[in-house]
Amino acid sequence: MEYLMLLGGLAGLFFGGEALVRGSVGVAQRLSMSSLLIGLTVVGFGTSTPELLVSVNAALRGVPDIALGNVIGSNIANVLLIVGVSALVWPIAVSGGTLKRDTAVMMAAAIILVPVFALGQLGRSTGVVLFAALITYLVVAYRQSRNVPAGQGNADLPGAAPNVWVSLAWVLGGLILLMFGARFLVDGAVTIARTFGMSEAFIGLTIVAVGTSLPELATSLIAALRKQSEIAIGNIVGSNIFNILGILGLTAVVAPIPVASRFLTFDLPILISVSLILTLLLRRAVIGRGVGVVMLAAYGGYVWMAQ
Repeated sequence: MEYLMLLGGLAGLFFGGEALVRGSVGVAQRLSMSSLLIGLTVVGFGTSTPELLVSVNAALRGVPDIALGNVIGSNIANVLLIVGVSALVWPIAVSGGTLKRDTAVMMAAAIILVPVFALGQLGRSTGVVLFAALITYLVVAYRQSRNVPAGQGNADLPGAAPNVWVSLAWVLGGLILLMFGARFLVDGAVTIARTFGMSEAFIGLTIVAVGTSLPELATSLIAALRKQSEIAIGNIVGSNIFNILGILGLTAVVAPIPVASRFLTFDLPILISVSLILTLLLRRAVIGRGVGVVMLAAYGGYVWMAQ
């Protein structure tokens, strides 16, 4: 039964995330948002909704290691696993200056967790500060997007909805699936972890993290297949920003999260390192298939060491 709950939860997150992104992109297109801004904000936030629901659910149910591991593990998987797979499908080419602001925010969000984790707890006041930083980022991103020609690159975005009402229906249906999927995934993962003597942190960092990253994987793969590099990479950078500032922020506001020492000494340094590597790679002309292979190998190594 636990495995069925786990699989059902993963399926709910995947299809719910896909529906939410499909509807959100449809609404965004009606507002004539640029493709890069859609990738960084609408798609980034939409694909991060599973992380939000799972982390809040885990914190409320008294399993903070899954709540934290889900976010940190998802961000690591986003860079090493999803960027790696996307680069294998189609080399990622994004102008070096395009994501300069956003990769800087992604790096800052990861680094700010060092003193926060050192305190041993994510309190409500810290959560409010993190979420306020997210709102500030969104306002700045929206204002600066006005310099981008309206509708640029929107025609080939993945999952475009035909009209606003259909898009809103996709959003509602996606949210419902995500809520049920989050509950099943947390319940199944906790039971399996305790049955086999695995730590809840390891389950959160791997199985739960990859499960909640399925929408990012689906969206980036579709974008890569359609040669929409800005959507593929913008989705990853945007999701990583939302995961830390939005998901951890809101989760801490709902229920303060105690921080296990392993997150400060092992997982967070790896997150900061891979975020820096992605930032440097995006200064190159192309992230090719060779780099994608190395990233996937590095993710395998991380999972092995995380046990």
